[in-house]
Amino acid sequence: MCFKNGSIVLSAARVTLFPALLAPRHIIYTSLEGALLDPRTGSFAEAEEALSELSRRHIPLVLVTSRTRDEIEPLRRRLEHSHPFIAESGGGIYVPDGYFNIKIPNVKRSGRYLCVAFGCPYEEACEVLDEIAEETGVGVAGFHHMSTREIADNIGIKQKEAELARSREFDEPFFLTSTDEKAIARFVAAAKERGFDARRGETFWHFSSGCDSARAVRSLTRLFRDSTRIKFRAVGIAPASEDLPWIRAVDHAVRLGSPETDSEDGDAVDSDGPAEGLAPENASGPAGWNTSILNIIS
Repeated sequence: MCFKNGSIVLSAARVTLFPALLAPRHIIYTSLEGALLDPRTGSFAEAEEALSELSRRHIPLVLVTSRTRDEIEPLRRRLEHSHPFIAESGGGIYVPDGYFNIKIPNVKRSGRYLCVAFGCPYEEACEVLDEIAEETGVGVAGFHHMSTREIADNIGIKQKEAELARSREFDEPFFLTSTDEKAIARFVAAAKERGFDARRGETFWHFSSGCDSARAVRSLTRLFRDSTRIKFRAVGIAPASEDLPWIRAVDHAVRLGSPETDSEDGDAVDSDGPAEGLAPENASGPAGWNTSILNIIS
């Protein structure tokens, strides 16, 4: 699907034009684990009703993830996902070739996609990481120091998955060999002085410069609006347990697992509650995601 001059064009064998009045009003931005995907199994089976409805209504679904472009490809194939996505925690926006009819500023080609990069190149991030480690005397073990097997063993994934995780463009995951909090604080401060961000994740630390998921969401929303001349309403859906910067960059935020939703414009979604047989809207995982999306677009 691509957007051209206020209409939606479905490519390939079937080409259908929809007038602007019938165009979608929403863009859905979603995180993966704990939202669209079951955090234990990675399944999206419980979200298939909402996914089908988004597809039927031609509503853009944007995946926002810390995964790499190569890591997310198998999931996109299973979802039959044809929309843009944001990878490596806002390192870049990836747009399928021909998706928008307007010129995209500051774009480069990355594989099969056009990429708007916010993060500095991966090679530079690795180089600066090693320099700061040496300057501060804090040992690090980054992905660029590890073999595919070592990455697989450390994360507990298959080697093929580790190969995809190792194919990076912006953000470098790493371990710190020191547990000294003063040394760690010195390392983080030195990174900040060089314009880099060293942040603690669930499994790894992450090192990057310029990766900004909130900026990526705002930029992509602007691309949708400029391309179609439609004031899309940006909806974000993510687990309440994660403090994700990009969720504050949407017009309406749904935090799964929390009784509350946030909306910058105060235009909350009115709902009499989930339909019979659906999970509560504040349920976590794909069941809650399914209910929330159906309520929002109904």
